[in-house]
Amino acid sequence: MGASLKDVAERAGVSIRTVSNVVNDFPLVAAGTRERVQRAIDELQYRPNAAARSLRGGRSGLVGLVLPEIASPYFGELAALVTRAAERRSWTVLVEQTDGDPERERRLLDGGRAPGGQVVDGLLISPWALSPADLRPHPGGAPVVLLGEQDGGGLFDRVAIDNVAAAADVTRHLLATGRRRIAVVGLQPHLANGTAEQRHRGYRTALAEAGVRPDPALEVPVRRLHRADGAAAMTALLDDGRDFDALFCFTDQLALGALRAAGERGVRVPRDVALAGFDDIEDGRFSTPSLTTVAPDKAAIAEAALDRLAERLGPGPAGPARSVVVPHRLIGRESTRERSAQDGA
Repeated sequence: MGASLKDVAERAGVSIRTVSNVVNDFPLVAAGTRERVQRAIDELQYRPNAAARSLRGGRSGLVGLVLPEIASPYFGELAALVTRAAERRSWTVLVEQTDGDPERERRLLDGGRAPGGQVVDGLLISPWALSPADLRPHPGGAPVVLLGEQDGGGLFDRVAIDNVAAAADVTRHLLATGRRRIAVVGLQPHLANGTAEQRHRGYRTALAEAGVRPDPALEVPVRRLHRADGAAAMTALLDDGRDFDALFCFTDQLALGALRAAGERGVRVPRDVALAGFDDIEDGRFSTPSLTTVAPDKAAIAEAALDRLAERLGPGPAGPARSVVVPHRLIGRESTRERSAQDGA
């Protein structure tokens, strides 16, 4: 027979009520007490009875995670981190893919249901297609936390990095290596999520600081953010004879596709063209050359999103909607090393 709440309480030296508060992730538990109870839970391998919890609290113990593309390395890594963080809270995560379809995003937001029609306690969603005007809480619906750059308009909690600052960091890095003709790939005027727009703004901000005039001919839109799109964009830049000595791609997948296309055309990275991406996916660490990138703190995104959801589900008032900005860092790798005299710079 498995361990009970009473067993955990005796092991941790606390009341059964305190153990229940930790299991249900109520916020008003001292950090030291929470750590002691969690240690006892782990040692005794205590597992809450999901059915009993649902009957007592009207909760399912299920959280929906709604992503545009599960196959995307970035979203795949994020989903794994959310799942692990949710397990520590005794929650089960159900994942849904929208493909950036506005109707699917709207249906999930309105219904508070996960795949198969299960009712969930809350939703974490990364919307691509819905505009800020489309994002409205559904009366009586499950709490929703937005992931990414889409502005919740003060109606939803949101967790994101500062994309403007991150893109400016990449562009400054490229400028510091002596590059001045910096192309960008990843504009997406057909989407409403704001990601590409913010990264474009950061890129132009850094150029302006350096006194470099932006060239619209070096700003390449894409339909999607996959490797094939990056390869096509690099090929188009080269076929058009555009003069550029660096390329900033708005995702690592785009950058890896551009790297492949450059190699096929005899363009040397970083000797001829410096190349940087965004997301710090695993593939970029093992490419040749390894890829300079922005690394969002994905673990912090997962934790912050679940913290906001727990606060919304807690016993007390959650207060007004909040936007939480998590850290990012620039990782310089081989694809942007500085030019030297022997490179013919």
